[in-house]
Amino acid sequence: MYKKFPLKKISNSKEFYLEYINQKNDLLQNINFYKLDKIINLLKKSFKNNNILYTCGNGGSSSLADHFTCDFIKQTNNQTNLKVKSISLASNFSLISAIANDVNYDKIFSFQIEKLCKKDDVLFLFSVSGNSPNLIEAIKAGKKIGVKIVSFTGFDGGKLSKMSDYNLNFPIANFGIVEDCHISIMH
Repeated sequence: MYKKFPLKKISNSKEFYLEYINQKNDLLQNINFYKLDKIINLLKKSFKNNNILYTCGNGGSSSLADHFTCDFIKQTNNQTNLKVKSISLASNFSLISAIANDVNYDKIFSFQIEKLCKKDDVLFLFSVSGNSPNLIEAIKAGKKIGVKIVSFTGFDGGKLSKMSDYNLNFPIANFGIVEDCHISIMH
């Protein structure tokens, strides 16, 4: 079961901050490094084989998807001989709103996946709850094509943790701590 944060009423900013970072640090120190290494090796293999990394998420997690794509393209292409390709499916608002309006909001990512992805590309999903319908549809579309699925989740991992090929879950009921963990592992 996942923890809740905060467990008790906190009376001042220092107490809140120290408890917050203690909870976050505990989660980060206890990740499954075997799973993390599998994800890293998947990404290395994918980039060497010229596959594309697609990212997506909702709300703050959509910002993480954009950030992940930004960092991968900028940092790896500046500091290595890799030619990393990455696309955030969360960043084209015109396309997202057209799909939401004309097709269905639950299809905003799966529609793009069906049009853009090919076998052995990687789809990286960020979700605190792990239960967003549009991310579940994204996984279904990706699996039909043969895309490798990676997810970072929070709470109990939700459906995404069970449907993904690789999942890192941060079992705490606090959006901020989960998203901080996601970005820390990303970096």
